[in-house]
Formats: sequence, C-alpha cells, structure tokens
Amino acid sequence: MSAPARTRTIARDAVRAALSQTAFELAREKGFDAVTVDDMAAAAGVSRSTLLRYFGSKEEAVLCAFDDHAVRFADALRARPADEDDWTALRRALEGIVPFYLADPAAALSITRFILETPALYSRQAARRHSWRPILGAALAERAGLSGPVPMGMAVKVAAALDCMDIAVARWAESAGRLDMSALLAEGFDGLAATGR
Repeated sequence: MSAPARTRTIARDAVRAALSQTAFELAREKGFDAVTVDDMAAAAGVSRSTLLRYFGSKEEAVLCAFDDHAVRFADALRARPADEDDWTALRRALEGIVPFYLADPAAALSITRFILETPALYSRQAARRHSWRPILGAALAERAGLSGPVPMGMAVKVAAALDCMDIAVARWAESAGRLDMSALLAEGFDGLAATGR
C-alpha cells in the first residue's frame, strides 16, 4: 500500500472511530430506540449521507468498535504452534479479547453493559459473533493443513469457544469489571477441554 493510500485509510478509520464514539454516547444518553440516524449525524456534526457512508445502520455505528476482532483472532489462530491442540490454540487466540477490554476498562464496561441491556444491539452483536464462526473455522482448518469444508468437529469447537468468550465477557460485565476476565476465560476453556477429552 502506498503512503498516500495508507494515510487515507488511517484518516478514514479515525473518522469512523470518532463517529462511532459519538453515536454510542448519544444512544447511551437518550436510549438507543429513541435515537435516529439523523440524531447521530447531527450530534457528530455531519450529514446523514456522510454517516451512512461509514455505517449501514445505527446498530453498526454503535458496534463498529468490534469490527476487526474476527480477522485478528483468525490471524492469531493461524500463528499458533502446529503442535498445539485445537482447544489450546483457540483459547490463546481468543485471549486477544482481553487487552481490548482492559485498555480502558471503564469505557469497555460501559459499552458492554449497554449492548447487553439493549435488545436491538444485543441481537445485532450476536449475529455478528455468529458470522465469526466460518472465519475462525477456516483458520483452524488451515492451521491443520486442511482445505475444503471445515470439518464438523472443528466447527463445533469454534462455536463453543466463541460462546465461552461471550459468557466470560458477560460475567465480567455483570461483576462491574471486578472479576478477572483472563481467569474467567481460563475457567471456561478448562471446562471445554475437560468435556472434549
């Protein structure tokens, strides 16, 4: 990628992040259902068409902070040592979620609780998480040197691993951030590994 193209990408990502932050804060303040795309655009000082150039919906505007997780997890999964078993590789890859939450725990807790308490956002987030399954499944299969459809056993492991992560994040949020997210993930994956033997 050329330097000008890289600069444009960075600038676009920065604008997208700023717009998303404004959308999130407005939705949290006034209630997600009470806020429209026009309200979000006005709060950000841009036109409706500009906001919709970055996001396809108001749900997407609020949830964009999670956009690159699946790709990062898949890359981390492919990079795990070849001699690791599937559960360990998935666990290590998904542990990449922890720094995202702990970099700014107060902000992460705020957005997580908001999503969990807002049915439209929770439903959209669940659908996004579901779309991560084939991405991680393909990475797990690729790591094992397999091509073609992801074997059923691997697909089930990926689904279980993502559920483990979701439950750990929810428990962390329910505890107002007092519980250790790394420990919650470890406990969940230990339980998965035990049932998979």
